[in-house]
This record gives sequence, C-alpha cells and structure tokens, in this order.
Amino acid sequence: MAQKRVQLIVRGRVTGVYFRAASQREAKRLGITGWVKNRNDGSVEVMAEGDEDTIKEIIAWAHHGPSAARVDGVDIRWRGYTGEFADFRIVE
Repeated sequence: MAQKRVQLIVRGRVTGVYFRAASQREAKRLGITGWVKNRNDGSVEVMAEGDEDTIKEIIAWAHHGPSAARVDGVDIRWRGYTGEFADFRIVE
C-alpha cells in the first residue's frame, strides 16, 4: 500500500472539546504518524502520514471528531510523503 501524507484543517467547534487528544488516540489506533495543533483562527490542523487506507480512515474520523465536537468542514490537502515522523504528537 502506498504511503500518503495529508494536511487537514478542521473547522467548527473543535477547540476546548478534546479534539487534539482524541485525534492523537485515533491516529495511534490506526498506526498513523504526524501531529495535531490548534490554530489561531479556532480551527484544528492535522498533519498525518501512513498507508492510504488508514489516512482515509483518519479523514473520515475528522469529519465528526469526538462526541463534544461539531465539525462544520474539513479542508483536505494532499502532500508529499516524507516519513519524518516517529509518532503522532500534540503540538502547541
């Protein structure tokens, strides 16, 4: 399976609802590496690498997030795979 990298910008009520921690849990469950962080505009950014099927799963998950979140939209930007991440982290 081809390795992929995706950048997600998740908009809605996604800060203060444990979106980053839930993203990290989901990424670890799927074996995805990368990071997640809050952005100044109130959105959450995810940079994720893994095989294509698991990347599609994290994209699908990001469309709803944890139960307390309300996702209004997800911008998906495919990037070139780099293999630079050892794990999946929350970035401040």
